[in-house]
Amino acid sequence: MAETLHPADSSPSAPRAAAPPSRRALWAEVGCVLALSLGASAVAAAISFVGALTAPQALSEQTANLVAPAAEAERPWLDLSWQLHRLVFAFAPVALVLYLLHRSGESARSIGFDLRRPGFDLGWGALLAAGIGLGGLVVYLVSVQWGVNRPIAPSALNGHWWQHAVLVLQAVKNGVLEEVVVVGYLLLRLERLGWSAGRAVAASALLRACYHLYQGVGMFVGNLVMGLVFGWFYRRFGRVMPLVAAHSLIDVVAFVGSVYLIGRLDWLPGA
Repeated sequence: MAETLHPADSSPSAPRAAAPPSRRALWAEVGCVLALSLGASAVAAAISFVGALTAPQALSEQTANLVAPAAEAERPWLDLSWQLHRLVFAFAPVALVLYLLHRSGESARSIGFDLRRPGFDLGWGALLAAGIGLGGLVVYLVSVQWGVNRPIAPSALNGHWWQHAVLVLQAVKNGVLEEVVVVGYLLLRLERLGWSAGRAVAASALLRACYHLYQGVGMFVGNLVMGLVFGWFYRRFGRVMPLVAAHSLIDVVAFVGSVYLIGRLDWLPGA
């Protein structure tokens, strides 16, 4: 006797795998991520640089504040609230990128954003921080001396008791946001779009340089070199965690060190 099939019996037992996104969808995804994060920062940096060039003062007579107060000095709790607000929501693009990776069948491990190799990550991070940090300091000092860069004030906070904690968190935020989005995510997506390794690394480095342009020509060039080195490292080892560690270390030293050194060392420009 023939068996009667019910409609439910003819349905597949497992859902079909989602089709890979089209090139157009990938470009739209990348565009949205950058428009919500460091692409927008690059546009703002370009506008700021034009404003600095057209200002009455020379670049060397202006100051670029990296971490600025958000309220009057006599209202420290309001300032702290704004600082924490900015820090928390600055991680939103990172959360978006991790979600998009998961949705496409990848994950944070696809770009090496995990804790599987702490020794490797911290060791290489320290080496990269030393090399890039010292090289960047030389470029900064020379470019300010030549008048093509603004003196940088890494911290313009008002010396409140929470200043150092906020500066460290800002440094970690910079490391996570920039390396996850501009290196790990962007290079992975450009690879999916068929870009060569060299072209993708150059684009990533150029984007990094552009959103630092508000500081001046010197730091544009310095960050371009940093981007090329970091991009090469990521292509070689497939991990962004050493880059996150290196970037965070560089910024911790710059932010916290500036509190004690600017104004005490004659050869270190700043306000």
